[in-house]
Amino acid sequence: MQIDVLLERVPLSDIPALARAAERLGFDGLWTTESQHDPFMPLTLASQVTSRMTLGTAIAVAFPRSPIVTAHTSWDLQTLTRGRFVLGLGTQVRGHIERRFGLKWESPGPKLREYIQALRAIWECWQHGTPLAFSGKFYRLTLMTPFFSPEPLSHPRPPIYIAGVNPYMCRLAGELADGFHVHPLHSAKYLREAVLPRIEEGANKAGRRRQDVTLFAPVFVVTGEHRSDLEAAKATVRQQIAFYASTPNYRPVLEMHGWGDVGPILTRKAAAGDWQGMAAEVTDAMLEEFAVVGPADEIADRLKARYTGLLDRVAFYHGYRVGERESFWRQVIDALHS
Repeated sequence: MQIDVLLERVPLSDIPALARAAERLGFDGLWTTESQHDPFMPLTLASQVTSRMTLGTAIAVAFPRSPIVTAHTSWDLQTLTRGRFVLGLGTQVRGHIERRFGLKWESPGPKLREYIQALRAIWECWQHGTPLAFSGKFYRLTLMTPFFSPEPLSHPRPPIYIAGVNPYMCRLAGELADGFHVHPLHSAKYLREAVLPRIEEGANKAGRRRQDVTLFAPVFVVTGEHRSDLEAAKATVRQQIAFYASTPNYRPVLEMHGWGDVGPILTRKAAAGDWQGMAAEVTDAMLEEFAVVGPADEIADRLKARYTGLLDRVAFYHGYRVGERESFWRQVIDALHS
């Protein structure tokens, strides 16, 4: 199992030092989110100070960017990283697309399918000089002159991962994508019974195998050297679980465990700004199901026990910082690699 770093709330000026230190420690990859920064900018910085780690987006929101814009950015990053870039795409939810990006919300699953197909048509054009002739319901791309075509890559085209929760997105990943970003709010039961069967359905439809799709997830981890550390970590993770579970899109995860009634309560409390009250709704049983909990010297074994055969790559949701607990991270990395 590979272990990666998820960048979240890291200033751009700190990216090179963090990326360099993470690669030195033995992390396998580094992923950026579309939150405080454009997701591609940190990878540009990391590409200049690393030589081995995978560098990818987890995720970039697809629809605010034309496929040609994303194609160019991905092509350049694949060149800069010498073949180590992974394009992770997501649809976001309706409220953000309409009210944060100011765009029309329409058929996110079929539109993402077409987006992936459009990207690959553009890359085929650039790599092999074939005419650009993509026509779909949402995108029509038929113009590409040599002046606007970059040089062919000396590496394979960028892999495309997609993020999702519902069955359509899982099947789409199996059918068309190179990888799947599992949402942080998940359980082993949800992976076994909801995610993997749908990915296998999609893969079978396309004559592929589940092994053709890399599964990556940021995972909630509650650990520490002392009891006070564990309690502080529990409080942080409860808050994050409550935040995600307040969104109706993620309720199927709760419902699978018989906690469907908690979702509407969290939604109401979120609307009222009752963040402390939300965390209090996350029981110990929920914490154990959605997070890996244990003392620092046991956490690697517990991660392996939970995720072996379910995930190919993991990252701690609240993860690595330069110079902090480096002996702990070495122990975890070595254990997951063994």
